[in-house]
Amino acid sequence: MKTLEAKPVKPRVLIAVLCFGGLLASFMQTLVIPIVGRLPAYLDTTSDNASWVITATLLTAAVAMPIAGRLADMFGKRRIILACIGAMIIGSIICAMTSMVVPMIIGRGTQGLAMGVIPCGISLLRDKLDPARIPGAIATMSATLGVGGAIGLPVAAWITQTFDWHVIFWVAAGLAVFTFALVFTLVSESDARSPGTFDFVGATGLTAALVSLLLALSKGSTWGWASALTVGLATFGLVTLTAWGWFELRIKTPLVDLRTSRQPVIVLTNAASVLFGFSLMAIGLAAPQLLQIPNIPGVVDYGMGQTILATGLILAPGGLMMMFFSPVSARMNIKIGPKITLLIGGVVITLGYVMSVFMMTEPWQIFVCNIVVSIGVGIGYSAMPALIMSAAPLHQMAAANSLNSLMRSIGTAIASALLATILASSVIDLGGGHHVPTESAFQLVFIIGSGAALLAALIALSIPYKFVRQSAGSGVIESNTIAAKV
Repeated sequence: MKTLEAKPVKPRVLIAVLCFGGLLASFMQTLVIPIVGRLPAYLDTTSDNASWVITATLLTAAVAMPIAGRLADMFGKRRIILACIGAMIIGSIICAMTSMVVPMIIGRGTQGLAMGVIPCGISLLRDKLDPARIPGAIATMSATLGVGGAIGLPVAAWITQTFDWHVIFWVAAGLAVFTFALVFTLVSESDARSPGTFDFVGATGLTAALVSLLLALSKGSTWGWASALTVGLATFGLVTLTAWGWFELRIKTPLVDLRTSRQPVIVLTNAASVLFGFSLMAIGLAAPQLLQIPNIPGVVDYGMGQTILATGLILAPGGLMMMFFSPVSARMNIKIGPKITLLIGGVVITLGYVMSVFMMTEPWQIFVCNIVVSIGVGIGYSAMPALIMSAAPLHQMAAANSLNSLMRSIGTAIASALLATILASSVIDLGGGHHVPTESAFQLVFIIGSGAALLAALIALSIPYKFVRQSAGSGVIESNTIAAKV
């Protein structure tokens, strides 16, 4: 039976629809950030259990991107984009109808599958657009990661403060239905297909490894770091991840083409990507809680007592800075090279976290520190694809960038699990079952964030990349310009 197809539309319409889908997918990542400190009370659970409301989304997003990309190549990009948006609708409805932690985690995990829209959308743009339009379109699609998060914070905060907190999920479901209709009616399918079979073993192995490692990180303080369950899960995760890598290198159509990562430039860039992803999540997880903790003299002197809406407005400019500095970074890639650009990004993030350790008593201080960290992330995130594309063969560009996106997602997922555990393991009891993280716990999170960013900068410094400044009119300039924007 033939699938109902949309009629071809103007390139601008195609770009707008797909970018809106990417914007909504990234919105799912920050949907509950404004209420992260209240989730234990809302769901009647512990802080480390509630942290999985965020971690589950990041985990499924990390796994969904390579799976969606491979399925899109085999069965059609429009079809998989619609499936990802359908998962967003189902996940949002599950979350909207429950106040229990397990169904909430399941719903949030299902929402995370929406991140498959971004790699599929980028691939569809490559197939559908003229070559001259592709760099700008992909740059816009990539920028939706920052924009979606920036818009999502104040919107989710306003909805939560004005209405019941479940309404944010009903709104998400409504937006997802609207996006599904747009894609269904305005986006036509690509005829490009990639032969081969789907790597079920690779998909299962990657999922099992990440779930085991993140579960050990998030529950280690509760179960005991030396307990048989924690050690067993961590060991199983590491062994499974190693076996997964061995398997992916030996099959013809792997889920993630690790063969592209053997070059030192790509290996080191991917290592830095994990740390950049980690650094991005650290302040996103800690800052909302720090801003909303009540100020109780003699008990919680560091609390700021901000409303959920004020918290969203204070943090939203960070996402806008990521978007603004992405094209700035693209120009830096051309002028000084992506290696130095990535190094600068790491140094800027380090500076932002060092500032955070000493500036965490006033809302304006969090505002400034979040801006600095976000600028560093915006600079670094744009340099990574340029480095990857400078080293990967032309026919492996898509696979190489997909692996790099996976590394960044793994970094954010690890940060969510580990840092939420740190904040939950050192708390002050305010009575009535209400606990808040201690000042030292927040400082430790910021110190770890600065350490991760500094290590990323050192890795960037060690990347064996030769940059030759191009002269005006050089054909190589055009090539590097495209690489920097993607």
